[in-house]
Amino acid sequence: MAAQDKKKKSDKSLEQPSKFAPAQISQFVTEVKAEFFKVVWPDRKVTMGLTGIVIVFAFVAALYLGAVDLVLGKLVSSILR
Repeated sequence: MAAQDKKKKSDKSLEQPSKFAPAQISQFVTEVKAEFFKVVWPDRKVTMGLTGIVIVFAFVAALYLGAVDLVLGKLVSSILR
């Protein structure tokens, strides 16, 4: 009977706590906060420069796609006539 008691105790020690247990959620939030403070944020000048690059690229891509759409639209309409 002592062997069965040992087996039951060892089985319980191998079980992992639920990921959704309040203690696990609290630990997760604490670790997220710790990692958040390790992030190195860019300064304002870098952020503004990269934002400008993204806006210019989006504008160029829109012009290119608009031109391709216009050309292909005219091509298809001339073929269908």
